[in-house]
Amino acid sequence: MQNNKIMEIYQLLLDRFGQQHWWPGESEFEIMVGAILTQNTNWGNVEKAINNLKNANRLSPESLLKIQTAELAELIKPAGYYNIKAKRLKNFINWFFGQYNGKLEYLERVGTDTLREELLSIKGVGAETADSILLYALARNVFVVDTYTARIAARHQLIEPGADYEELQYLFESRLSSDTKLFNEYHALLVKLGKDYCKPKARCSNCPLKHLPYKLTFEY
Repeated sequence: MQNNKIMEIYQLLLDRFGQQHWWPGESEFEIMVGAILTQNTNWGNVEKAINNLKNANRLSPESLLKIQTAELAELIKPAGYYNIKAKRLKNFINWFFGQYNGKLEYLERVGTDTLREELLSIKGVGAETADSILLYALARNVFVVDTYTARIAARHQLIEPGADYEELQYLFESRLSSDTKLFNEYHALLVKLGKDYCKPKARCSNCPLKHLPYKLTFEY
């Protein structure tokens, strides 16, 4: 029953919203940078920061390795928390060169579980950021979880409120075909639903899931 409900939700969202074509980016490396910059901000701000890096000819592993943290912070200012994010980007780049000589082809040879552990060991890279890099940049079969996922899953009684990241991730990964395209599209559709309808104060009247059982016993 749970399997059917999860797929029913996916189909309802796809029928309403259509394909979301995530993640925007001209290269795998740009997607990795975007995954770090998008923490605690919207994508429009991230695009401005990425454009700044492109215009300054800094959006490459080699350039980000050499750039001073203060200069990097100034370039990514539109993304918010720019001093913190500059340090996080430098941490990521230092790991990338320290472990893989800055070569994407070396990184792509590493197993998903090992690579996820390594990403999580980088200061400033949490589970959502690591999994976004794995799914969207490296096409690994990892389901990305965020606040929208948690809110929607709990409200529609797929899982108990307060479930942690791993529980939510297992809920979807264990009930869906292990398919990168499906994971990609499903997460993007959940974000769309969360932004437009399943807000902290829900807008249920025109929600594509309005006929499914739900309860609003909490807000977050």
